[in-house]
Amino acid sequence: MLPERSYGLDIPSTSRRANMPVRDLPPVSQLTEQQQRGWHCVRCRAPLSPGSDVDLGEKRVTPADGSAYSWFPRACADSAACLVREAGAES
Repeated sequence: MLPERSYGLDIPSTSRRANMPVRDLPPVSQLTEQQQRGWHCVRCRAPLSPGSDVDLGEKRVTPADGSAYSWFPRACADSAACLVREAGAES
């Protein structure tokens, strides 16, 4: 069985995004529906609202046993707080 592939990391360069560290996205198969649709942070799972988020752009994935589809990851604009929440969720 082939692993799923995520295409592109075309993050537009804006001042808010320029200060964020570049990190790989988690595999879409490990994310909740809310994270895949951009309602919750792709990293720490916090609910997002306009202005509290960074749009990571549309991504395409081709699962090993299905059709290609798009997903729409977003992350917290406050990357420091996001890292703290993410670390707390892992412990």
